[in-house]
Amino acid sequence: MSDEGVGATTVALQSFLSSLPGLDVAGDETEAIDRIAILEAIKSGCAAAQAVETMRLEELRREAETAAGVPVARQGRGLAAEVALARKASGSAGGRYLGFARAVMREMPHTRAALAAGVLTEWRATILVRETAHLTPRDRAEIDRRLCADPAALEGVGDRALDAEVKRIAYELDPQAVVDRHAHAVKDRRVSTRPAPDGMVRLSALLPLVSGISVYAALKKHADATVGADDRSHAQVMADALVERVTGAATVDALPVAVNLVVPDAVLLGDSTAAAHVSGYGPIPAATARAIVATSLDADAATTLRRLYKAPTSGALIAMDSTARLFPTGLKLFLDLRDQSCRIPYCDAPIAEYDHADPHARGGDTSASNGGGMCLAHNRAKQNPGWRMTTADHTDTTRHTATVTTPTGHSHVSRAPAPPGHHDEPISLIERRLRALLDAA
Repeated sequence: MSDEGVGATTVALQSFLSSLPGLDVAGDETEAIDRIAILEAIKSGCAAAQAVETMRLEELRREAETAAGVPVARQGRGLAAEVALARKASGSAGGRYLGFARAVMREMPHTRAALAAGVLTEWRATILVRETAHLTPRDRAEIDRRLCADPAALEGVGDRALDAEVKRIAYELDPQAVVDRHAHAVKDRRVSTRPAPDGMVRLSALLPLVSGISVYAALKKHADATVGADDRSHAQVMADALVERVTGAATVDALPVAVNLVVPDAVLLGDSTAAAHVSGYGPIPAATARAIVATSLDADAATTLRRLYKAPTSGALIAMDSTARLFPTGLKLFLDLRDQSCRIPYCDAPIAEYDHADPHARGGDTSASNGGGMCLAHNRAKQNPGWRMTTADHTDTTRHTATVTTPTGHSHVSRAPAPPGHHDEPISLIERRLRALLDAA
């Protein structure tokens, strides 16, 4: 957006931001520490200002939708996703930012003041908001007053200490609300995975208190009795026991696993050391990819090879062999491999749904060009009035792009990631523009 389209204050903020990297460096250690502290306080003040602007955005949107006759129950839909895009965050984070702004602006004035003054970091203010969300506005305001009315009381308080103190006062004010919250939280039990460094995966389980402690205690008891029988450490025995007890397999290598491994043919044949890619995990070393393939073949596993075709210059995935008879199934798999995660910018959530950029109801075709993998939250958000998504198919020089435009007119672009083994050629701005003109001609 040009300077003509924004207010003077916004232009001043942009100027301030651009000036920060150009500041002269500190003259000595004391000044360096002072600057680090001041910049941290500025970050907190910016978080407080973002909360103010977030609530102003909600106020303006509700006024506009009320004037347009939108029912109250439907007002503000998609707002969290817009906030997430503006803050370059995921859709779930956008919901937390919106809830945080509502709490500190409506019910927690002392927390907001401490944040604005740089006494509280944004994360510690988030702890206060999160751990009081189940309380009545009156009790929430009381905790806000007790902990944040005197900024000096927050000096030296760490994250865990603050979290414990909020919980203690909350239970003191309304023990039944805490009990009810614990009972409700049981519904959120789940198991999830996240990539970890060095070819590892972090398996997490959110369980009720007794269940979680019981699982850990059982694994620890087994390790206590087993460690020393071989060269495995206590932690390794616990990890192996978890896999064995959950899967029923005697060893990890005996597990039947379905893995979508995208690997260049040169890597598969040992002629390249480029990274491969595992769907739902990320890049892995070439040697690890070859080991996975070799292990699956040695184990006489049901291994299926599909050829993926890419444009030589841009690396855009353009086609795929498929053993599936139903085209939608093959198309979904292709979108999984091409997009790897939700196609909304800044969102790395797993793909949960597949949808049309140009809606099917308006004549949009069901194709790789017009399709994209989406997380649940963003696929719902883009159905709201004022949202628009357009796509540009791959060319010889560019990969598939998706442009999301929000109700405020702001546009955000995402480009399909490069497949394993591909490296974009450096192209000058002039050459890029010439190619665009030639493509359009």
